[in-house]
Amino acid sequence: MNKNAKENNQGGKLLIRTRGILPIQHLKMLRDGGILRASQEYPVRDDQFQPNSVDLRLGTTAYRVRCSFLPENETVESKLERLCQHTIDIREGAVLEQNCTYLIPLLEELNLPMTGRMIPAQAAELTLQTEEPLSAKANPKSSTGRLDIFTRLITDYSHRFEEIAPGYQGRLYLEVVPKSFPVRVRTGQRLNQLRIRHGNAQLSDQDILHTHLQDPILFDESGKPLPLDELNVNDGLFMRVGLHGEEGEIVGYKAKKHRDLIDLDKIGHYRVQAFWDPIYAQKDDYMILEPEAFYIFASRERCRIPKHLAAEMVPYDTGSGELRTHYAGFFDSGFGGDVADAGAQAVLEVRSHDVPFLVEDGQTFFRMVFEPNTAAPDFVYGEDLKSNYQGQSLKLGKHFQDP
Repeated sequence: MNKNAKENNQGGKLLIRTRGILPIQHLKMLRDGGILRASQEYPVRDDQFQPNSVDLRLGTTAYRVRCSFLPENETVESKLERLCQHTIDIREGAVLEQNCTYLIPLLEELNLPMTGRMIPAQAAELTLQTEEPLSAKANPKSSTGRLDIFTRLITDYSHRFEEIAPGYQGRLYLEVVPKSFPVRVRTGQRLNQLRIRHGNAQLSDQDILHTHLQDPILFDESGKPLPLDELNVNDGLFMRVGLHGEEGEIVGYKAKKHRDLIDLDKIGHYRVQAFWDPIYAQKDDYMILEPEAFYIFASRERCRIPKHLAAEMVPYDTGSGELRTHYAGFFDSGFGGDVADAGAQAVLEVRSHDVPFLVEDGQTFFRMVFEPNTAAPDFVYGEDLKSNYQGQSLKLGKHFQDP
């Protein structure tokens, strides 16, 4: 991060001069200024904010649609008129069926400025000045991915999922497809999260190597920082899957079929054995994934995100095989703790498409990209904010009882 850059948030003014991801305190200012907004009935709450993101909430209605879509040259509402089969009121809770596609308008809306000039926000509590336009990107929350709930954000006139262009003003919509289990959802629940970005400042491979030298980000299984020559960087930092373990040790889980529904309000409620088959370590450290089955694994390495950075797990080149290796991709500043904590494993949500697929211990599985924050977050992951997965190893979602 540029140490000479200044962010002035005094007196209702926010001046952003560095490129990167907006931290929690700046996101709250955008909320107060009406750039991130919701109705008076469902105001944006403080507990929605994470170190580098804000949780988005389900609205009052779910639309059962015939198929997924991108609106391209029209609004989402106009597409819905042609594709909606029926509507479901979810204010008091309703069940979304397995492998059905739903579109749910979110409670939050965005009013992003088009340019980087000085802009008085709608609510008049904020004057925003940026050097470059603000854009945004969404991702499923960790618990959403670990329940095999496929979600993607859609906006009016968009031709890409999850990405929100500078100057976008309007509603946000979430495509929701429960894959392994039916789920009961309710207005206000949080399945995805949003980051707001100033410019584009993804770390180069040299930046990643330099950061690791000064503030280690990747550790081996024993908790020692990896030597620089063992880091695999190529437009991001590559990491591997871990399948090795002692005899009888669980190294993964496979979702059972035809299970009962999961109520997303019930935390720590469900028995693991009712929904998951454990995968035990094998002598030869490999396994063959069944087509379209859903698996949970963990990374072989342990990672941590320094406080001045935010990270995202991004898709691996499809030339590596017909695998989807994750749903939830955001890693907040402070994930994995300090260097002395030796990081935490990344949990992988995995599905093989079309054909059986061989997976071996230590196989390259995904890559991480890093961006600086425009300012140090007031709080980081695991610090004064409730964090379900800090210091994690292989771990199912928060809705399941601890083994």
